[in-house]
Amino acid sequence: MSVAFTKEDSAETAAETILPDRTIPEGPNLVTREGLAGLEAMLATARRAYEAAMAIEDVNERRRQAAGPLRDMRYFSERLRTAQLVPPPVDAERVAFGSIVTVEREDGRVQTYRIVGEDEADPRAGTISIGSPMARALMGKVLGEETSVAGASVVITAIA
Repeated sequence: MSVAFTKEDSAETAAETILPDRTIPEGPNLVTREGLAGLEAMLATARRAYEAAMAIEDVNERRRQAAGPLRDMRYFSERLRTAQLVPPPVDAERVAFGSIVTVEREDGRVQTYRIVGEDEADPRAGTISIGSPMARALMGKVLGEETSVAGASVVITAIA
């Protein structure tokens, strides 16, 4: 085998095994109880995937298979290290982290969201990140209050 092929293979393998770190969202890492459990579960999943990869005999394939889980382990370890568990809101008078908020949009659509941490947000499941424009516009508001999000008005119709 030519030395050129060896160097080329090494470069390709290195590119596949040295993945850039996942971006850590700026600001405090606020989490709900469910969000903290989710981070712990994701870290455990990444560890299992890494351990499975480490059992692969072929060194290049082992490195390729371990790259993603190793990156995820670094990310979730850091997110757990910086997690700030926020207890559920004590009342439903003002929108707060963890609140479930129902809004009515100008066009009559009614939407309900729970305000959660960055890593647990899933708008399709009804959870939005504390850093999202909607959550930022709603924080601290009261029932019946109107606010603007992306140039459109929404009225808070329920807080739980």
